[in-house]
Amino acid sequence: MKTRFPLIFLLMSVVIMLTNISYAQQDTSSVAQLQKIILKDGSEVIGTIEYEDASSIRFKTVSGVVMEIPRDEVKTIHQLSGQIVAGEYRRVDPNDTRLLFAPTARPLGPGQGYLSVYQIFFPLFAVGATDFLNLAGGISLIPGISNQIFYLAPKVTPIHLKNFDLAGGVLYVTTTGGNGEGVGIVYGVGTYGTSNAALTMGLGWGFAEGEVEDEPVVLIGGEARVSNSIKLISENWIPPNSDIVIVSLGIRFFGENLAADFGFLHAAGSDIEGFPFFPWVGFAYNFGGRK
Repeated sequence: MKTRFPLIFLLMSVVIMLTNISYAQQDTSSVAQLQKIILKDGSEVIGTIEYEDASSIRFKTVSGVVMEIPRDEVKTIHQLSGQIVAGEYRRVDPNDTRLLFAPTARPLGPGQGYLSVYQIFFPLFAVGATDFLNLAGGISLIPGISNQIFYLAPKVTPIHLKNFDLAGGVLYVTTTGGNGEGVGIVYGVGTYGTSNAALTMGLGWGFAEGEVEDEPVVLIGGEARVSNSIKLISENWIPPNSDIVIVSLGIRFFGENLAADFGFLHAAGSDIEGFPFFPWVGFAYNFGGRK
């Protein structure tokens, strides 16, 4: 009975976050071959290349202006992945394969990946090996200890549709000393929605010493964009046979390649005294572009 209120509060928070943020509900239209041209004078334009030859580029901006750009005035051309909303370019969250820490069901494409750092001391490197297989792993960098924490986190996404993904994976954790068999969790997760607003739900079964738990941990997460570079994220865990629910709310700031997460976790139903929130910090650099 003690978990009923936190669970209802959690579900209501996710629903409100996904349905009541107007920015995330605006109609969008994807644009193929969207580019950003940086000129030698430092100015930038975003749009599509309609025609180009050795001397010039015919470029159409997102507002519909067509211009002829001399090629010798172009410094760089960058390929972008994003959306046009009300005549303005909206970048894609480059780190939408993860919530604060837990994975969403979205896959990385071949050659896409990221290098992230959680809580300062826990780096993670991930790369898309194929359209449906992602490989990830890392080792802790905690000062003053001889045996660091080593972790592997492969994920497969056999179902990848326009607004729905279904994936499964494993998080395996051990120490560099090799004194134990390691522990971890095997999970299944589904994500419904877009990069602007989505709901992620999953089940995970913990394992240790060759034994797998009978009952799963439940994951309920959500994300909702509130501006071109800011997204709200909630990641919440419901352990089996427990009165405690781990709830969180965070904010993500992101650009074309970088993402920074700041949030707070709370153990609802616990008897923690003092400041009831645990801070969360994460950074990620993404490479290879996003689909």
